[in-house]
Parts: sequence; structure tokens; C-alpha cells
Amino acid sequence: MTALALRCVGAEVTYTIRSHRPLIRDLLRGQRPAAQQVHAVRGVTFDVHVGESVGVVGPNGSGKTTLLQATTGLLAVSAGEILVRSVPAFLGVQAVLRNQLTGRRNIEVGLLAQGLDRAAVDDLVPAVVEFTGLGDAIDMRMETYSSGMRARLHFSVATAASPEILLIDEALAVGDRAFREKSARRLDEHRADSGTVLLVSHDLGEIRRSCDRVIWLQDGQIVADGPTAEVLAAYEASCTDRLRPAERGGPMRNPVPHARCMVGKATSRRAIVPGRPPTTSDAPTTTAR
Repeated sequence: MTALALRCVGAEVTYTIRSHRPLIRDLLRGQRPAAQQVHAVRGVTFDVHVGESVGVVGPNGSGKTTLLQATTGLLAVSAGEILVRSVPAFLGVQAVLRNQLTGRRNIEVGLLAQGLDRAAVDDLVPAVVEFTGLGDAIDMRMETYSSGMRARLHFSVATAASPEILLIDEALAVGDRAFREKSARRLDEHRADSGTVLLVSHDLGEIRRSCDRVIWLQDGQIVADGPTAEVLAAYEASCTDRLRPAERGGPMRNPVPHARCMVGKATSRRAIVPGRPPTTSDAPTTTAR
């Protein structure tokens, strides 16, 4: 069996948010803004093998972006664990770029941050600049860029060094058609070189084209994990109100015959462990809910 690139066991992510606009009366009384605990990811368990392309679908607020951010280490897991073969590259529309730097300088900084030495960066920069298609704008400050220009730049940097694990959060949905097609070809090349891809997207056509398998998230939990065609068919049915478990008032059934419903809760609490391939011995005991 192909080696594991990523293992997620009973992962949970919980965080607290406070109102940014507290009521004046509360401030006068010395009361702190109301806090709300968000349980964004709930006992998620799945494996991704080397060279596999996995799509992640679900409605807004289902935990897709949070799951990717936890996988990269941008967010800490509050329970369970996420093991990765190598540190993933994260490509998202909300990924941080430095506004005060030019596009060219952002390329240099981004490649250095991926662990490349100065000589390798100098060799790669011209090709990355050409791939962006930004022309003279490459030497303008990032603060002058549109969202599409930012997306071009970040995709070009994130994929230039052929990361072993690439996490994409809606980043292929921006930019013009020509750049989207060019990006798709680069992803195909990445997968051909046994690269691993985890793709979050509302573009189900892109999921169908790019992914061997799909994970469907709902309210922070995995509803189904299985073949692309079957999971997407069930997900699309749910979007037309033909599959509404919450409204039925009963337990969620497995909507996809050949997929797995993998919701569990880990008994251990560990953070992301990069730097070594995950193995079957890494998994803590899980109990089904």
C-alpha cells in the first residue's frame, strides 16, 4: 500500500470569539464583551496517501478552512492529532502576503521560507515571475494588487518548489480563465510527481476533474469519505433539500453506499507532528460517537 502523507485522528479545533462591537452600557458597567465558543472541527479522522488528490466539500461554516489551517499548524488542535509526512504548503485566498513588498520580493521571501537556499531562489525567481503573468506589475508593491493578482502570485510561489503536500483553499477559483487552466496543468504535473493535494473548493467541476476521492464536512464532522462521483452526488442532493439529516431529527445515516462515515473522538491530545511519515502505530484509540 502507498505510504501515508497525512493522518488525522480525532482532530478537534475549538476557539473563542468575542464581539468586536460591545454595547456601550456593558462598557460603562465594566463588563467584558460576550464570548462565544466555536467548535469548528469535531472528531475528524481520515488518512491521505502519497500521490492522492482529495477534495473537501461542505457548506460555508462546515470547518473546511479550519481543518486545512490545523493541518498546516496555523491553528492548534484542541484534541486528537494530525501527523504529516512533511510540512505542507498552504495556498488560500486568505494566505498572508506582505503588502509593503513588491511582487518580486514576495517571491524571493516566499521561496526562502520554503527552505530553499539563496542560489536555488535566484535560479527559480525568473520562472516564477513568468508564470505569474503579472508583467511590469511584478515590481509594484503588493498593496496595489487586486485579489486576482494576489492569487496569481501566491499560487506561483506555493507551487514553484514542488511541495510534497499541497493544501489549497478556494485559491483556484480566482484569476482569469487562462491562468486557471495553467494552474490546473501545474497541479496535474504535481500529482504526476507523486505530490499529495488536499483541495477545498465550492467548484464541484474542479473537484471532479482533480480529485480521486472526496471528504464531505458538515458542522465540523465528516458525513462521508469515498469515491468522488458518489460523494458529490450525495452532497449535491443535500444542497437541493433531498438529504437534510438535521431536519429529520434522527441520527445521520451514511448517504454514500461505498464511502465511510468516520466520526470519532481521540483519547489523546497531541499537536501536529511534522518531519516524519505517519504510521499505523501513531494512531490513538478512537471511539465512535
